[in-house]
Amino acid sequence: MIFHILTIFPSFFDGPLKYGVVPKAVEAGRIGIRVHNLRDWAVDRHQTVDDRPFGGGEGMVLKVEPVFRALQSILPSRFSPPEEGNHGNTRVILLSAQGPRFHQAKARALLDYDEVLLLCGRYEGVDERITGHLVDEELSIGDFVLSGGELPAALVVDAVARLVPGVLGNEASSQFESFSVSDGDGQLLLDCPHYTRPADFNGWRVPEVLLQGNHAEIRRWRAAQALAKRQKNRPDLSRRDS
Repeated sequence: MIFHILTIFPSFFDGPLKYGVVPKAVEAGRIGIRVHNLRDWAVDRHQTVDDRPFGGGEGMVLKVEPVFRALQSILPSRFSPPEEGNHGNTRVILLSAQGPRFHQAKARALLDYDEVLLLCGRYEGVDERITGHLVDEELSIGDFVLSGGELPAALVVDAVARLVPGVLGNEASSQFESFSVSDGDGQLLLDCPHYTRPADFNGWRVPEVLLQGNHAEIRRWRAAQALAKRQKNRPDLSRRDS
């Protein structure tokens, strides 16, 4: 699986994607990450990729032309006539505060693609012809506004990459975690509480059920605790479809 990141700040990704399982997955050949500078597809000497919005208003808007040329170059199969061959199993996503919220089910759905291109929005927004003709969908990481799509893109890569078979040392890690397990009614659960040694620290004791070795009781305790944690921290998950 290959991730393409199209941005005006390529050096941003020298940090977030250099730690944890992601660089190990790249080194092992499980995934590929290719960061592209959008300004490479600008045509003027100033490498302009934005302009003032028609009709007036605050801010600048990301231009459609450099994005179009970049996609033609990075994912040429998307622009070839259908009769000339395979268009490739690709997905183009704009990271935008206006998109639906990214979640674990979407991360798993993106595993179906051979190549995923993440376009990092900037400025006041993007030319609507980008969203209307060049991208497959918009995604947001939450109901707030960031300065750009670079941080969301890094989060999407991390969330999807760890689900690629062979990336995690223990495959069960991605199967029994928050948003990956549902209760008896099909509603998503958060992970249960975890404890490790010492069993008693400052008088804060580990629950006795975890120390007694009764695995059936432990499973029941963990299920009950996951329900309680969801009700406390994310009651909205009890009301949404899985």
